[in-house]
Amino acid sequence: MQIYKQEVKTMCRLLAMRSNTAFAIASVLKKFAKISRNSKEYQGHGWGCAWKNTAGNWKYYKNLKPIWTDNLNQFDKTTFFIAHARSAFEDRNIIIENNMPFYDNNYIFIFNGELRGVKIREQGRIGAEKIFNYIKRFDKGNMQEALEKATQFIKKRTTYIKALNIIITDREKLFIYTNFNENEDYFQMWQKQENNTVIICSDPLEESNDWQKIQKNTTMVI
Repeated sequence: MQIYKQEVKTMCRLLAMRSNTAFAIASVLKKFAKISRNSKEYQGHGWGCAWKNTAGNWKYYKNLKPIWTDNLNQFDKTTFFIAHARSAFEDRNIIIENNMPFYDNNYIFIFNGELRGVKIREQGRIGAEKIFNYIKRFDKGNMQEALEKATQFIKKRTTYIKALNIIITDREKLFIYTNFNENEDYFQMWQKQENNTVIICSDPLEESNDWQKIQKNTTMVI
């Protein structure tokens, strides 16, 4: 399929957390659900997550319920976790298959942003999935390079980028790209790193001086 002079818009909330020590998923998700519920953009078009279970296997969950209405106590503990609360463009395409994270055998992907006049040719049901597949085109065994190249091409082939925030993991490292030209209060990405734990989120999960803004137009590998 071709994205041609169309919009890619997902005003979603993103979360990734990795730690050397197992933590309770529910305790983190409840904080994430709170910021999703209180967001100035509606985040109730479903949600999804991926996590590494205690046996070391990756599991996936998606639901069309708003995250704050779901049973978050169903999840156990993990050392690596990714979640996405969805705000669908114009309330369209609200089906479970369009919930993130998107994933394959190599990568797990979440995204938010707004792009206008995108001119790339790629397969995918919605714009976010097309961006995921487009990034993978550049993967020659180095996701950092692939992400850098893909986002450069996307910038050149897009009329206007209001925001473009991406988190990808190879299930070991986190690869983050963040950029925005409007609405900094909404699209600013945040990080918190302490005691061998890293959290990347669309908003600080709690009031703390430990949260730091991630500089825009930045690619990070953690």
